[in-house]
Amino acid sequence: MEILMIAVFVLGYLAIAFEHPLRLNKAASALLTGVLCWTVYILYTPDYHAVVHHLESGLGNIAGILFFLLGAMVVVELMDAYDGFELVTERIRTRSKRRLLWTIGLITFFLSAILDNLTTAIVMVSLIRKIISDREDRLLFAGLIVIAANAGGAWSPMGDVTTTMLWIKGQISAINIIKMLIVPSLVCLLVPMLVLHVQMKGEIARPPLPDADDRPRCTPRERNTVFFAGLGVLLSVPIFKTVTHLPPFMGMLLGLGVMWLITEIIHGGLDEADKGTRSVAHALRKVDTPSILFFLGILIAISALESNGMLEGLAHWLDKTVGNLTLTGVIIGFMSAIVDNVPLVAAAQGMYSLEQYPQDHYFWELLAYCAGTGGSVLIIGSAAGVAAMGIERIDFIWYLKKVSWLAALGYLAGVLVFVLMSM
Repeated sequence: MEILMIAVFVLGYLAIAFEHPLRLNKAASALLTGVLCWTVYILYTPDYHAVVHHLESGLGNIAGILFFLLGAMVVVELMDAYDGFELVTERIRTRSKRRLLWTIGLITFFLSAILDNLTTAIVMVSLIRKIISDREDRLLFAGLIVIAANAGGAWSPMGDVTTTMLWIKGQISAINIIKMLIVPSLVCLLVPMLVLHVQMKGEIARPPLPDADDRPRCTPRERNTVFFAGLGVLLSVPIFKTVTHLPPFMGMLLGLGVMWLITEIIHGGLDEADKGTRSVAHALRKVDTPSILFFLGILIAISALESNGMLEGLAHWLDKTVGNLTLTGVIIGFMSAIVDNVPLVAAAQGMYSLEQYPQDHYFWELLAYCAGTGGSVLIIGSAAGVAAMGIERIDFIWYLKKVSWLAALGYLAGVLVFVLMSM
């Protein structure tokens, strides 16, 4: 059974990677892979009730991620519909690729620590669409945003789900993880940025301004209201989670409801057709549904491997075979680019107790860094990457050729810095 499930997963992964040569949408490949993994699992397991129970349990976590992604995308679409991003783009006047590289990279890095890597990636990739018209340049910046968002999320208890998991379980403390990981995470970003700085020359081409007749009639007051309300919604999600202990998607859905209320008040009395592009209904139609279904398929497939105990078995095999904590952490980071980092970290948490490795131990800190940043090596290795892939239609092979080696270089440089700091 395990061999057949792995074969299905690998074939599905290859179909996603070669989406363009096969002319098969990656969402279809992901959905087929996810469902077939569970089909193999239940056909070869006598107790099908247990399999269904595992599926339903895993579906709760998957739905939380999907609702979060949907809510964040709609909020960003509303901010864009009201020309809110003009407040930012008007202040980014530089046309130099190199200056813009550092501006976007550092903003993403620190914003990810405040929000989280998924939300930040959605916001920043949407932002560069307003600044850069050339697709090749925009894709490179999108790749940088994925690296920066994951690096920025790793050193903050709120920035990445795996760091949050370690923080909630008491394996790391908030102040110490910031102190120990902010420099390695910054190095993880700076190394790719320095390489891109050397490669990039010249100026960016700005998108042409729309004709006055084509622009939606939006007053400055409406624009400012919706933009700052949306920004407040995104910033309040981690605060809501901390105060209520509810999952992040609940805060995002609450924020979406607030945004819906605000836009209804602004256009109270108008019919749905008269609201045009500035309604929540229109924003929902603009959301990239195939990307969300792609994310669903990938998460379902990984959930099958996790429920079957294969990921936990892999973690135990690493522990027995490798032995070295640093090498184990590095391998887990690279593995998180292929399968989801959440079940890998959960398996590691179950393997080692706080008696064996107390709070703020070297291994927990290394695990937070590696699991948070290693996913940047592949475009589908992190939620931030999947979001960017959906918004910008990034090809798996293109990312592998252009960005993966930069992400791996930064990832390993950050590990080296962390090891030296720990010594």
